This record gives sequence, C-alpha cells and structure tokens, in this order.
Amino acid sequence: MAEKDFDKTKGLPPPPPEIKVAPEIEEHPEVPKKSVKSIIISVLISLGAGILIAILPTPAGLSPEGHKFLALLIAVILLWVTEAVPIGVTALIAAGGLILFKIQPPAKAWNPFASPAVMFVLMIMMFGVVLNEAGVAKRLLYLIIKAAGRNVKKLSLFMAVSATLLSTVFHDATITIILIFCILPVLTALGITPQKSNNLSKFFVLLIPLAASAGGFGTLLGGGRNPVMVEILEQITGYKMGFIEFLVCNLPLALFTAFATWIVVYLIYPPKVKEIPMEAFGDKLPPMDKKEKGVIAFFALAFILWSLTDITKVHYSVIAAFVLALIFGFQLVSASEVFKKFPWESWIVFGAGVSLGTAMLDTGAGKWIAMQFLPLLEGQPWTVVFAGAGFLGAVMSSFMSNSAATALILPITIPMATSLGIPEAAIALSAPITTSFIMLVIGCPPTIIAYSTGYFSQLEFVKVAIPWAILMIIVVTIAAGIYWPLVVFPELPFLGIR
Repeated sequence: MAEKDFDKTKGLPPPPPEIKVAPEIEEHPEVPKKSVKSIIISVLISLGAGILIAILPTPAGLSPEGHKFLALLIAVILLWVTEAVPIGVTALIAAGGLILFKIQPPAKAWNPFASPAVMFVLMIMMFGVVLNEAGVAKRLLYLIIKAAGRNVKKLSLFMAVSATLLSTVFHDATITIILIFCILPVLTALGITPQKSNNLSKFFVLLIPLAASAGGFGTLLGGGRNPVMVEILEQITGYKMGFIEFLVCNLPLALFTAFATWIVVYLIYPPKVKEIPMEAFGDKLPPMDKKEKGVIAFFALAFILWSLTDITKVHYSVIAAFVLALIFGFQLVSASEVFKKFPWESWIVFGAGVSLGTAMLDTGAGKWIAMQFLPLLEGQPWTVVFAGAGFLGAVMSSFMSNSAATALILPITIPMATSLGIPEAAIALSAPITTSFIMLVIGCPPTIIAYSTGYFSQLEFVKVAIPWAILMIIVVTIAAGIYWPLVVFPELPFLGIR
C-alpha cells in the first residue's frame, strides 16, 4: 500500500471496496428512525408505569422516599430500554427527578456524575479513542489474528476467553476498551456501520464486554467488589480470606463463564459470516512509529501503576489522568480529536446509573427489596441459597455499582449461612461472583463502553443480558456445587444434596 493511502492519524487503511458481505447486510437495512407516534406511546407507557407505582400505598418497611424512588426508577428504566428519547437526556432526567420529587438533595443527585468511579470510566473510554487514533488498536488486532486466525468461531472464542481471564487481574473496562477498538476497524472495513449493524457486529460488540465483566470475580485484583466481600466477611465472622484462597475458590469458575458467555451470545446473534476476509484487516502495516511506541509505553505504564495501587494507595482515576496528560502533553495524539470523538452520552448514562444506585442505598429501597426476597431462601440447600442470593446480586448490580450491591447483600446472606450450618465464606462468595452478571447497559463500565459504539440498542442488550445473567448464575452454581466440596469446602454437600 502506498504511503499516501495510509492514514497515520487512525492507523487504518481506507475500507477495501472489494470486500462484501452483502447477504448479511441486506437482511439488516439501515435502522429506521422512530416515528413520533411510537415515541409518544413509549413515553406515556413509561410515565404511566411510574405514576401507577407512585399512587400505590407505600409498603410496610419502605420509606416514602424509597417508594418515590422505585416509581422514578421504573419510569427511567422503561425510557432507557425503549429509547423513546435519547438515553443521555433520560440520564439527566433521572438525576433531575431525584431532586424534583425530593428523593435526594441536589448535591447528592449530581455529585455521583463526577465520582471517582465515573471519572475513571470517562478516562478509560478516552484511552480507547487514543488507541484508535494512534493506530495501536489495528496493530493489536494483527497479533490477535495471528494467534486465533480469521475463523469467526475461533476468533470470537479466543477473544471471549482472553477478555474473561485478563479481567480477573486487570480492570474489565480496560480490557473491553482494548478488544472493542481492535474489532471496530474490521467492522468498518466490511462496511458494517452502527446504522447498518448486523449479527456479526452485534455478536462481537456484545460478547467482549459481557465476557470481560464475567471475569472480574476471578481474583481479588479483578474489581472492587472482591475486597469489599473479604472485608465484610471479616467484620461479621472474624474470618479473613487471603489472596490465594480467593483465587483458588473463584478462578476455575471464571473459565466456565467465559465459554458459557460465548455460547449465549452466539445462539442469540449467530453471525452468518464464517470467516473474515484477510482484506478486512488491510495491507501489511508499516513499521511502528514514535507516536505508536509512545502510546504503548504510556499505556503499559498505566497498567503497571494500576497493579500497584494496593501498595501506592493511588486511585485508578489519578493514574489514568496522569497518563492521559503525558500522551496529550507529548502530542502523541490530538486532544481535540479525542474530545470530538468521545462518546459523551454513554458516559452521562453511567453517571446517572451511579446516582440512582446511591439513591437506592440512601432511601433504603435496596435493603427493602433484599428483605422481601432473601428470607424465602431460608432452610433451602446451600446451592439454592447461593443461586437465589446471586440472582438478587445480579439484579441489584444492574442499578448500582457491584461493590455497593455486594455491601448491601452480604450483611443479610452471611447470617443465613450461619443458620444453615455451612461455611459463611461459601455464601459470601456468591455476591462478588454474581454481581458480575448485569442485566442493563448501565450496570457496569464494559457494557457502557460497548454501547457507546452504537452497534446495538438497549433493547437488544436486554435480549442478551437477561438470559445470559440467569445462565451464568446457573453455571457458577453448578460449578461451585461440584468443585468447592471436592477442593475448597469439604464440609459442603455435593451440589447441595445431603
């Protein structure tokens, strides 16, 4: 390829015109805009559902603020899923509603939009744009293809297992950014745009974040919910679970979730393309230039510093800001281009999710929901308690951070384990494991990042996420029911059967 044909800014060759996947694209024409009538109907249904819940008598044990919060939450979720109005607008309405209905004071409603977790997600998403602008994503894709080949099944399975296992050690949002921006140039080269998204694009763009999220419970390094669980378990029982013990308990289970995630997404969005043409990856890339080397070096520096946060006590977001400052300061990529291409709307949605999660905790709505559900599990086999508590964890983490959901559930489930005469750690572990399995886009950074690409709608996400979350709970319950009695907790009955 001639030098003049190579776009050094993006590191991508122009889309090769000879590549065609016409049969699949023709079956998925450009997504039509919603009619005014359908928008009005969706809005009225969403508002009607919220009003209906609001006018019902406040249940016993639920505060008036919690009652109003649940009404607002239902209306917001329906607006999000139907996409009756732009999701960023709905996100702002959510925070505004918390203030309007006196559920939260203004500062409490808006502060989560700039919380450390939300700002970290902002900068991680910015890293993805940087990788693409510098051409690093394209180069990483060549390495993946060299290892996995161009067969869609093999390539996707390789990416799913890689995303899950890497996320047991590194932040799942970081892994999602790297892999998502590796696959996007291929979709573009095949002529698959967000407006003409098909099964191939939906399959890859949904698979990567779900596989990454599913691996976060593998080690204590995988996410904040893991050390939260260890801390609460020690506070309640006095037992401190170490790093190796946590790894031995959980890492083997993560392998099962990787394969199960691949199966679910493949069955729901089976790609018709069996092998990706080599032309989709462009001609041979030129030697790595200084800009690419610089971005890779600074990105590696971020990984190193993130892995040392337990020692340095420096927050992830500070490291991300520092490394971005170096990348922009050395002019490795254009800051204005990165800001122009940044998916601001998706970031706002994540901020709204954190704000709603905070309100769920503050109003007591989350605890009330848990208290209605968890007592039903008393006296059941430990695997049923594990799965039941896990289902609640998956639901809760769809509206709040998985760390918050873990902290909410454990004070209720750990005493249940004591009454059943089984190790408290066995039930406590269900929280960090199953809060990885979210059901809504707002549930975790990886899914927000994937949604920002525009290749799937919230309704299409729910179509995959709900059956995925349920299957993941079943898979980890069966795996734990077999593996833990044999290796970790010999006092547990095999599969919960006495």
